[in-house]
Amino acid sequence: MNHALTAAAAGFGAGLSLIVAIGAQNAFVLRQGVRRDAVLAVVGICALSDALLIALGVGGVGAVVVAWPGAVRAVGLVGGAFLLCYGVLAARRVARPGTGLRAAGGTAPGSRRRAVLTCLAMTWLNPHVYLDTVFLLGSLAADRGPLRWTFGLGAALASLCWFATLGFGARLLGRVLAGPTAWRVLDGLVALTMLGLGIALITGA
Repeated sequence: MNHALTAAAAGFGAGLSLIVAIGAQNAFVLRQGVRRDAVLAVVGICALSDALLIALGVGGVGAVVVAWPGAVRAVGLVGGAFLLCYGVLAARRVARPGTGLRAAGGTAPGSRRRAVLTCLAMTWLNPHVYLDTVFLLGSLAADRGPLRWTFGLGAALASLCWFATLGFGARLLGRVLAGPTAWRVLDGLVALTMLGLGIALITGA
């Protein structure tokens, strides 16, 4: 039981560390939350999509890693390079304020249908989502052996908690997050996290 809880907690932490980076999807969810526009539908799409992608990663990539251990190193190098690039971009946004919420998606959709379609596009047409959920989380889950699905469940729960907090909690933070200073702080934290994790993946630390 303790091992299962440890695996689930590890999955929750790993999933949360990858999901919280402020990107197009998160910025869109945040915008919808501030506007109180189709929040439940948007949160549901993001969480269910992540759960499906995580399941594909745990099942598919996990099997590949078992058959070819070198896949762990390959995924680590690719994921590390991506995270380094993402960290550099976040650092650039810190140096260039004013590119936060206003630059994250233009005018927010005025209807549920448009919100749903926009959310689906940002989720499934974003190659970074596949790297994070399918490949990176899948390879981390494979290290847990028979508890890899418990690890995946923890990661999926992290996604649900994050998007629900972001979408429904945004209305309480609307005034604060509307300012460029808050976005610079968030992007600074994202830059440090992504650069640190990217270096760790590439060096194998």
